[in-house]
Amino acid sequence: MDDRRIRLILLDFDGTLADTRRANAAAYIATLREAGYPLTESEYEARYFGMRCEEFLTCFGIGDPTERERLRRRKIELYPTFFDTVRLNEPLWNFCQQFRQQGGRVWIVSTGSRANIENAMCYLGIGGPEDKRQESEESGNERPGNVVPDGGAPKGRVDGILAGTDIAVSKPAPDCFLEAMRREGCTPSETLIFEDSAIGLEAARRSGAAYFRVKFGD
Repeated sequence: MDDRRIRLILLDFDGTLADTRRANAAAYIATLREAGYPLTESEYEARYFGMRCEEFLTCFGIGDPTERERLRRRKIELYPTFFDTVRLNEPLWNFCQQFRQQGGRVWIVSTGSRANIENAMCYLGIGGPEDKRQESEESGNERPGNVVPDGGAPKGRVDGILAGTDIAVSKPAPDCFLEAMRREGCTPSETLIFEDSAIGLEAARRSGAAYFRVKFGD
């Protein structure tokens, strides 16, 4: 086998595959406002953007784990109400679907909440991995989150998702990317990563795979 052939594409979600910056900020601001905590969009952008929810709420000064969990769940509830500001990175997504048609595999690898990612995917018309849908049907369980089923994914689908709680050590450690490679049986030289944030790009660099920086235009 030629190890230089790219077999796997790994995509960060927020800021890379989808422009969710305003929706995420608005959902956090609304959640914290309900609880009596002031937060502005500029403050969130400058100090907290890109953090896991748990890390963000801790840094924000909320020390009670029960309160952090309550706020995390409320943010998930409110997040879809701001989806009118979410945009899909159409050129990157079209490239990935062409890559899949040629036999490649595409995964979303993100520090974000799985529920938030799957809800945004549903809104954008992106389907999740088919095997997860089939397993949930066979076990009699409901489909996790709002991942779009077959026939309801007009813009195509991904082959796998690794979200924030799936990996113990978050970016900038490369663990999430390496785990996706392991599950697909691919080496770093067979993998291409797309990222937007500094910590994500550092994780990509540490993984040993080739990577591109993504920047959404206004």
